[in-house]
Amino acid sequence: MSQSQPKITAYLKTYCGWSEGVRAIMRKYDLDYEEKDIIKNPAFRWEMEQKSGQPLSPCIEVEGTMLPDVSGEEFEAWMVENGHLERSDVDADAPTNAACSDEEHEAMARGEIPGGGKIRFVE
Repeated sequence: MSQSQPKITAYLKTYCGWSEGVRAIMRKYDLDYEEKDIIKNPAFRWEMEQKSGQPLSPCIEVEGTMLPDVSGEEFEAWMVENGHLERSDVDADAPTNAACSDEEHEAMARGEIPGGGKIRFVE
């Protein structure tokens, strides 16, 4: 990165293909960001909807600019186009433009974390 890193806030779901695609871009470029989990904290969902004007996630706020309902691929393209990143040819470690698979959705419906384990919410 040639510039100083912008302030990034990402409104993401705990387990979601689209949200994981955004996280993959954050990891690919080693970006610092604040993650607001809209599933674990409904107040973050409300905040996202107020700021973005719509209910779909992921939403990413970069230096006050809201990118509503974006994929990791769209987020990466926007960051490059706006001079926040120099495009890297390194592959991301997860799909950046995909929903959860049917298997992942079925696992979540059973209360399991995709890939193993159980989802537990702790107070």
